[in-house]
Amino acid sequence: MRSPGYGAFMARKAAARRYWLFKSEPDVYSFQDLLRDRKTFWDGVRNYQARNMLRDDVAVGDGVLFYHSNAEPMVVAGLCKVTKAGSPDPTAFDPRSKYHDPDSDPSDPTWFGVEVAPVCALEPPLERDRLKSVPALADMVLLQRGSRLSVQPVTAAEWRAVLALAGAKESW
Repeated sequence: MRSPGYGAFMARKAAARRYWLFKSEPDVYSFQDLLRDRKTFWDGVRNYQARNMLRDDVAVGDGVLFYHSNAEPMVVAGLCKVTKAGSPDPTAFDPRSKYHDPDSDPSDPTWFGVEVAPVCALEPPLERDRLKSVPALADMVLLQRGSRLSVQPVTAAEWRAVLALAGAKESW
């Protein structure tokens, strides 16, 4: 069965919460870093499809699965919520940043990000292999071959399945 893809997430009812998975390498920025910082601006995304979701679709109050990628094992380490909607990514304008984009103009920015805050750590974190064993997650974008986007939509059913697997409750 094919993943519903990005198009399935385009229609948004007024006040309907959406769900997302954001990837970060734990040696770059981990969920523990987010717990320490209490919030962060999700910057450095340099893929147009992911940028479009951050700019146009991710909204205040949306839920986020914080995923540690390029790690052994890869895990959903925690839950976050979006606290500030899409706004220009300041790293694009900073020549000292590794995410600097000299073609991005502050008056017409190319790159966007959102602010997220932690809700809770998942103890233990949910390993990718465990997620793959859950039938309700068979179509999850993360688990599809070739899925590399750092920002991915998660359906409400997938969100509930992950929370149930983790023994977590949505409390915000």
